[in-house]
Amino acid sequence: MDASDRMESVTREDLLSEALKLPLKERADLAGELLKSLEELTEAEHKELWLDVAERRLQEMRDGKVREIPAEEVFARGRERRAS
Repeated sequence: MDASDRMESVTREDLLSEALKLPLKERADLAGELLKSLEELTEAEHKELWLDVAERRLQEMRDGKVREIPAEEVFARGRERRAS
């Protein structure tokens, strides 16, 4: 039995709930290991994650949850922040 077989019956919510019960140091170690695992993604996995982000953001715009900001405005804000 490999890890994926054991995880089939554990939901993400259950896993998170149990992880949040860990002592601070153990939670921090777990978080560090999870973050490190993301650094080791393949190019295809990176593309898949960014596609998910892009699709979510597009849907948020279509749903009116966020608004588009013209590039000129974004760059102007950046220049203002750098100048101050």
